This record gives sequence, C-alpha cells and structure tokens, in this order.
Amino acid sequence: MLDLRIVVAIARVCHEANRAYCATLGDHSQPEWPYTPEWQRVSAIAGVAAALDNPDQTPELSHQGWLDQKHADGWVYGKVKDPVRKEHPCMVEYDALPAEQRTKDHLFLTIVRALAPE
Repeated sequence: MLDLRIVVAIARVCHEANRAYCATLGDHSQPEWPYTPEWQRVSAIAGVAAALDNPDQTPELSHQGWLDQKHADGWVYGKVKDPVRKEHPCMVEYDALPAEQRTKDHLFLTIVRALAPE
C-alpha cells in the first residue's frame, strides 16, 4: 500500500522539476506547487502512484497513462494548452511528441525512481 503523503511529496518534486525544465524552454506558465490547479496536482499524483506501482514503467507507458487520464477527463488535442477548453498540445501518441516533451516523461520517471521508498 502506497503512503499518500510520500506519493504527494514525490509529485511535488516532479512538478517543480517540470516547472524548472519548462522555464529552460522559455515556458514560464507553470505555477509553483501550492498555486497549481487541482486538476494538475491530481494528474501528477496519479502519475507518481502509477510509476511506483509499476517499477518497469517506461516513459511511453507513463505518457499513455497521462493521455488516458486526460481523455477520461474530457481533454482533447489543441495547439495551445487551455485548461478551460481542456485542450493540450501533448494529447498525441508518445512518438508524435517533440523531443523536449518526451524528455519531461524521462525526467518524471527518473525522479520517481530516485525518491521511491524501498
């Protein structure tokens, strides 16, 4: 059984690393964790829980899980991320993602594995 406090703590680290990585790409739209919308926090927490439950998860499977969750929540592809319209440019198969977006999936899993309880 996963300890929710640990999952949330790892999700926070993943989010902040993603925010910093996005900033290096010129994307300063990611808020700090305490100001992150609930839908975004829930997504990060779900991703961490899935990665901890499946230690062999690949970046491709991580993205597919994110994609499945977004589809279930009514999100669709859009050229620009728009949470009000539930549109996101990453609503594509992993192989269709730009390299910098695939890097985010690798970074996410690397952080989860580094911080995973033994």
